[in-house]
Formats: sequence, C-alpha cells, structure tokens
Amino acid sequence: MAEFQDRVLKCVDCDADFVFTSGEQQFYHDKNFRNEPKRCKACKNKRQSGAGERSGPPGRVETSAICSQCGRDTTVPFRPTQGRPVFCRECFQSRRTTGAAAG
Repeated sequence: MAEFQDRVLKCVDCDADFVFTSGEQQFYHDKNFRNEPKRCKACKNKRQSGAGERSGPPGRVETSAICSQCGRDTTVPFRPTQGRPVFCRECFQSRRTTGAAAG
C-alpha cells in the first residue's frame, strides 16, 4: 500500500501554492485518477460555477424548458436534445422511482 504525504502544488490559474493532502492523494489513488489537481480550491470553485473567463469546459448550464409530463415551466442542468422528453424535478424523480421498481 502506498504511503502518501502532503504535497504543495501550484495553481495554474492564480499561481498560488496549495496543499494536495495525503487524504486527497489516497482518494485519487483509490479512484484511479491519473492527474493531480491543477487548481486551488478557490479557482476550482470559481471555474465550476462558470465565473471563469478562460476557455475550456463551460460551467453548469441552466436551460429553461417545459416538462414533457406535466407541462410546468422548469429549468434543467443541461441543453435538451431535440426529440427527447424533458422532465421537471418532481416528474423526473417519480419516473426514476417507478422505473426502478419495475426494472
């Protein structure tokens, strides 16, 4: 079993030093993640919230839609694909629970 020690890494966005803890390293090892983190927690959070102006994967998308089942206005965390149904949270949850019971 590998023995991990805290390591100091440099953030690619703000050049600040941050600690890659032994616990985080163990987690990365257990999940078979091959790359170390590149950003400090503040820059990672900023990037995930979509506030970053750099190119790359966009932050979370919120799209307005109408539920295919109940007809209510809703927002979904993706861009809907044409021809595929879109469900509000309540209809989605009820379909998941009935689908799991039937499957």
